[in-house]
Amino acid sequence: MTAKKGIEKLKEEFLAVLPPTVFFFIALHIVGLVRVLMTEGTGLPVTSSAQIALAALILGKAVLLADLWPPINRFPERPLAYNIVWKTVIYYAFASFIHYLERLYDFTKEAGGFVAGNEKLLSEIVWPHFLALQIILLVIILNYCVIRELGRVLGERRMIRMFFQQPASASLQEHQSADTPE
Repeated sequence: MTAKKGIEKLKEEFLAVLPPTVFFFIALHIVGLVRVLMTEGTGLPVTSSAQIALAALILGKAVLLADLWPPINRFPERPLAYNIVWKTVIYYAFASFIHYLERLYDFTKEAGGFVAGNEKLLSEIVWPHFLALQIILLVIILNYCVIRELGRVLGERRMIRMFFQQPASASLQEHQSADTPE
């Protein structure tokens, strides 16, 4: 592979991973803010922006890798909701695993080992806080999947035009004219 092809491939990968990474970077900062507010005064460690950026990058790449998995678009002949729910479950399982590993990392450092850290985590975690953040994560991932599937069906250009270039009234008129038979 030539250097030019290598740079082109790198650019393609970067542009593909950018949208989900930016989405999850913003979303995980919201989760981090909620976590800080919920744990204020408890002495629990706060997630840094660098940790959030790394998690967003991992989630962004995970989305791209999951999209290469043949069963990811399992329901092409069904209404859009099927693929949205299916992808939400897959991405949510991965995000939940990352969220747990993030907490485990903190406790492993404190306890001095993986097994001791896991035991300490399970005994000291504030489950209502963990579950509250999981609910927020679920809603964020569901929103991501809805937006992504709409973009896939409507097309990237149309979504950009609808959201950033033309007024809502023009989008509505375009939609109504497309629905009326000639």
